[in-house]
Amino acid sequence: MKIDRAGAPFIVGALAPAAALLALRKPKYALPFAALAGFMAYFFRDPDRRVPAHDEAAVVSPADGEVMVAGAGEPDVAPPGDWKQISIFLSPIDVHINRIPYGGRVTRIEYQPGQFLPAYKAESGAVNERNEVWIERDGRTVVARQVVGVLARRIVCRITAGDAVMTGQRFGLMKFGSRMDVFVPPEARLTVSAGQKVRGGESILARFEESR
Repeated sequence: MKIDRAGAPFIVGALAPAAALLALRKPKYALPFAALAGFMAYFFRDPDRRVPAHDEAAVVSPADGEVMVAGAGEPDVAPPGDWKQISIFLSPIDVHINRIPYGGRVTRIEYQPGQFLPAYKAESGAVNERNEVWIERDGRTVVARQVVGVLARRIVCRITAGDAVMTGQRFGLMKFGSRMDVFVPPEARLTVSAGQKVRGGESILARFEESR
């Protein structure tokens, strides 16, 4: 399994003292650092996924986790306008690679500094540090919002405005526990409900009834 390059400093940072302590013949003290390196490698894992790339009506999950919200856009959380919202909570043991929910062209990316409330709190989507990716295709706009929580203090986004992106394409990650919000137009039909587990790049969150 691949490991995202963002994990390298964390893995090496834990392995270096482990190796030094082993060289000093202090394996008992090296063990916690080795275990931490193992966790970091696990956290930054980047598994392949079977993306429904030919299903043009599908909006796929941009992240692994548990659906917290699936319904009308929440006031003060959703962008201005009329939206449906799916919010996904990522625990520290979930895959944190983020994927494009709906292929098209990136029209804008907006980073907003903020607080670090627990990502499972409803208000975190409005006040925490976050990054929005707006994607348009055939007159429809889908928004993916990366939101960091108590543990996550760094958002990685590897695309820019103007890029053409494909459904399920990797575009970044959030380091440690976090949340992902997806906003779709009101004509989209949601296919998930609160409490459901989803997999990034595979699970279908919503569908447009017909492709334009």
